[in-house]
Amino acid sequence: MLTKILVTILVILGAIVYLRRGRGHKVNRIAEMANAQKSPLFSRVIIYTMIAVSMLASAGYWGWSWYDDNTVVEVTITSPIEAMTDSYKVRKKDIEAQRITTVDGIQIRLSNQERLTVKTLVTE
Repeated sequence: MLTKILVTILVILGAIVYLRRGRGHKVNRIAEMANAQKSPLFSRVIIYTMIAVSMLASAGYWGWSWYDDNTVVEVTITSPIEAMTDSYKVRKKDIEAQRITTVDGIQIRLSNQERLTVKTLVTE
């Protein structure tokens, strides 16, 4: 707790010193704007490239999550009470905490005692 208070005081003191001193050397605004207008094409290319890369990354992530959610797996339900085991084909997105929905559309409600085993479906 004492460390948090000391860090907070140091941050406040640092902010006060920074605000009183200013940013350092003063730059002429006209010279600064002239330097900014020298290469607008370069900055636009960088901005558009970053936008394109972020859109491609987002589309790739969305596509991969859609593909992974629609992957069909084999779910084996083991019930210790009834001493039975059943296997079903289920999409990953249809596995919930208390219920699964099979590929055929059958909804199976699960109890707290049942154990699920999920295996990838072997395709040959």
